[in-house]
Amino acid sequence: MARYLDVHPDNPQPRLLAQIADALRDDQLIAYPTDSGYALGCRLGNRDGRDRILRIRGLDEKHHFTLMCRDFAQLGHFVQVNNTAFRAIKAATPGPYTFILPATQEVPRRLMHPKKKTVGVRIPDHVFVQALLETLDEPLLTSTLILPGETEPRSMGWEIKEELDHQVDVVVEAGETLAEPTTVIDWSEGYPEVVRVGAGDAGRFEA
Repeated sequence: MARYLDVHPDNPQPRLLAQIADALRDDQLIAYPTDSGYALGCRLGNRDGRDRILRIRGLDEKHHFTLMCRDFAQLGHFVQVNNTAFRAIKAATPGPYTFILPATQEVPRRLMHPKKKTVGVRIPDHVFVQALLETLDEPLLTSTLILPGETEPRSMGWEIKEELDHQVDVVVEAGETLAEPTTVIDWSEGYPEVVRVGAGDAGRFEA
């Protein structure tokens, strides 16, 4: 059964943050709130966690995984960003956007798109997630919690606890969460292409 942790949305308790970070270091899989619905998350090196995310979401090996980063400096370790992309992404973050970019050698090959060698990255505008990333001191491998046959991410922790009780290890509750996924921008070819319109304003990336 999954542990259910109720974290304060504005002042996350350090004790609970430490428990969640320890669970991630123990290669556990968490369901947690972000600025665009709930997501599934685990450590980058957690092979089983990656496979569990694919199974829960009903996805294949071509799925674009995302690295949840604390800030732009951390993001820059994992993707190649040209000058134009740098300025535009910096202006839009933190926020509900996912950017697909060429991966650096810091990204394990199993997390890259098999053909394009790209990976998604994002910097969330969410108090709990920022606090967790600071406590963990590394990015999270993450994927929006949209279940097979559904189009919107889950937004209620207690519902996730009931439905995925034996498929995840920790469910985090931290206040209200919007049931709208990130806006996805593919910048892998050197220019922005809007792949999915979600919570972030896509207009700023359209010609």
